[in-house]
Amino acid sequence: MIIAIDFDGTIVDHAYPRVGLPNPGAIETIKALIDNGHSIILWTMRSGQTLEQAVQYLTHNGIKLFGINCNPDQHWSDSPKAYAQLYIDDAALGASLVYYPGFQRRALDWSWVELHLLRLNLITDEQIQVIRKAHLKSLTDLELLSYRPYPQTLS
Repeated sequence: MIIAIDFDGTIVDHAYPRVGLPNPGAIETIKALIDNGHSIILWTMRSGQTLEQAVQYLTHNGIKLFGINCNPDQHWSDSPKAYAQLYIDDAALGASLVYYPGFQRRALDWSWVELHLLRLNLITDEQIQVIRKAHLKSLTDLELLSYRPYPQTLS
């Protein structure tokens, strides 16, 4: 599956033009998707040097991108919209947002995303357990005092 993922507010905190703090669970979940054979398109409003910084951030964190603001296999249309079967974005209707202290604004809640990806059989229970351990470490690294536990079911 081809999955387009936003950057600011989704993978990292909103800190444009800088690269914000890492959004807990984002990198680990994206790695699990890639491990399962899915192709990732970075789908962002960034351009020029700020886009290069976002790509460098992902590369540094072990994310191999299929496309950057485009689908390289999309030869049937000149539309600027990158074709993907799934889009993950903090601005999507119904997206669950969470505020982590130290963040500029609310950001996408990756524990919510993980549950949806599990329902779609795009990641496994075992991968979620690994992701959640990394997520908890990220929260500790951010020295967060208030932690909202993972939801047990989708609402």
